[in-house]
Amino acid sequence: MTYELFLALAGFVFGTVFTPGPNNLMLMASGANFGFRRSIPHLTGVAVGFPLMILPVGLGVMQLFDAFPPLTWIMTALSVVYMLWLAWKIANAAPPREGEAQGTPLSFVQACAFQWVNPKAWAMALGAITLYAASRDLTAILWVAGTYLLVGTFSASTWTLLGQQLRRLLTKPAQLRVFNWTMAAVLLASLAAILLQQ
Repeated sequence: MTYELFLALAGFVFGTVFTPGPNNLMLMASGANFGFRRSIPHLTGVAVGFPLMILPVGLGVMQLFDAFPPLTWIMTALSVVYMLWLAWKIANAAPPREGEAQGTPLSFVQACAFQWVNPKAWAMALGAITLYAASRDLTAILWVAGTYLLVGTFSASTWTLLGQQLRRLLTKPAQLRVFNWTMAAVLLASLAAILLQQ
């Protein structure tokens, strides 16, 4: 990969991981409800899970969708159901009370698995592979995945910290409830926007 191509890849990755989307909205909600430390498995799952998804996508998993078109509808249905469940989880999240832990943020495995039903993740993976690893060469795919790992870790940490800082403003249970319901609604709106583009 040439230096110029890597700079273009880094710009593409930066633009796709920092813009609001399901992962970032959920990380911000997790930071607000559970704090940064308890959200580390979630943010690590996002940061690692997406680059792990890039590898099989780059190596040809998309050929399955070409060979079996109904798989696209199945993945879309799974995405919608899973994101509805996540929106419900966010809407009903509660921060830990003093001295006791209530609720749980997404685990590492749940956050990794979410990448496979996240429509934005699929769009990002396909775009990155098509533009920056069109040859499907393993080295090029690893460059794309590695860049997403590096920039994605920074992005996931930033969105989680943003949520944690927002928690300082959400001092009353009613305020946090409004925030959670708003984040759930925005998550659903982002899903609708992504699905309408397909």
